[in-house]
Amino acid sequence: MTLQEHLQELRSRLFMVAIFFALALGACYYFSQEIYNFLLIPFGNVTTNKEDYRLIFTSPAEAFISYLKLSFLSAIFFTTPIFLIQTYLFLAPALYKNEKKFITILLTISPLLFFCGAIIAYYYILPLAFNFFLNFENRNLANSSQIAVELEVRISEYLSFTKNIIFGFGIAFQMPILLLSLIKFKIISLSSLTSKRKYWILSFFLISAILTPPDILSQIFMASLMIILFEGMIFLTKFFAK
Repeated sequence: MTLQEHLQELRSRLFMVAIFFALALGACYYFSQEIYNFLLIPFGNVTTNKEDYRLIFTSPAEAFISYLKLSFLSAIFFTTPIFLIQTYLFLAPALYKNEKKFITILLTISPLLFFCGAIIAYYYILPLAFNFFLNFENRNLANSSQIAVELEVRISEYLSFTKNIIFGFGIAFQMPILLLSLIKFKIISLSSLTSKRKYWILSFFLISAILTPPDILSQIFMASLMIILFEGMIFLTKFFAK
């Protein structure tokens, strides 16, 4: 194929991805209320009296923009596998057989790891975080001189909070894929990983502090999962190397 033919193929594949993204965006916006209600479940499960809590918006356009942003993020989530497949199909003719096999494995495992991280964040980390922050409420006043402290969450802030945790854990679970790729292409060695284990563990805690909200439980939980994935990746690499 000539350079022009390569560019035409690239354009056609990007056009397919764009069409799928546009369709996904329209579908996600149509069901944006249902998607948002799904994200509200972890918060609702940790509240004893759901009537005491509500989500608010403080500007006329805030709710619309929040639903639009949620639709955009959901569309990216559903379009990413299509983008990865089209990228692989474009690059496949230039790859050797062993490279094709390795990339196929990565493209299969990567979405699964992201999905596992998102599930853990949704079912375990979000309830822990909400429980932690709800402890700062003070609804039962001992005397009339005290002022009640109650949680009222803006709809945009709730979306940002849940998005950061879910996507943060999904991205953190890509760490084994990144390290395996670096080892495969001999950018780093397995011996370097094991000898500098303490620095990697420190970096996991720093990453978890960036990707999670400022509560110590979710940070420790993410760092612990990354350490487990790190050790598991080292074990599997040693096993297959033999």
